[in-house]
Amino acid sequence: MGKAVKIAIAGEGGQGVQSVAEIIAEAANEEGREALYIPNFGVEQRGGVSIAFLQIGEEQIGSPKFQKGDIVVALSDRAVRRTRQYVDENTTFVYDSSIEGVEDDLPKNAGRILAIPAIEVSKKELHPRVFNIIIMGAVIKATGVVSEEEARAAIEKKLGYKFEQDPRLRELNFQAISRGMELVEKAQ
Repeated sequence: MGKAVKIAIAGEGGQGVQSVAEIIAEAANEEGREALYIPNFGVEQRGGVSIAFLQIGEEQIGSPKFQKGDIVVALSDRAVRRTRQYVDENTTFVYDSSIEGVEDDLPKNAGRILAIPAIEVSKKELHPRVFNIIIMGAVIKATGVVSEEEARAAIEKKLGYKFEQDPRLRELNFQAISRGMELVEKAQ
């Protein structure tokens, strides 16, 4: 783990990309690693795409923004188009397989492209509200930046108060992490 792992997660407002980045950063901090998270909310005329920039490493992280990501995740058609600029031959580009009409917009120069059915799984198997946690599972599986245990602990810390009111939510969120990890495993 010499250099920091650079991650960009992009989606529409309301898809929860910022909270995913925040929880992963927190999990990395708990593991004693350096983590830097920068939100970037698109303004309306730019299409309102929300992008989270996240870097995790062993040493102090120099610059908050980066040119190219090690992993770039796009959760909507507009997010696919907006994130192509962060992709090069070392990038794993992950997008949701239910997004239609983006075949021609996928970055041709990506090291590899993974399509995962996170939206479908959240709707049909779990709950639309845990969609972003499925994405979180996918990111940690694809990058190995934090362990599943730490991810669960960070979610517990962030959402524990909700879990106390409804313990089923904990199970749902933890299932969502595991499913996200599985989806990436299958897609590879």
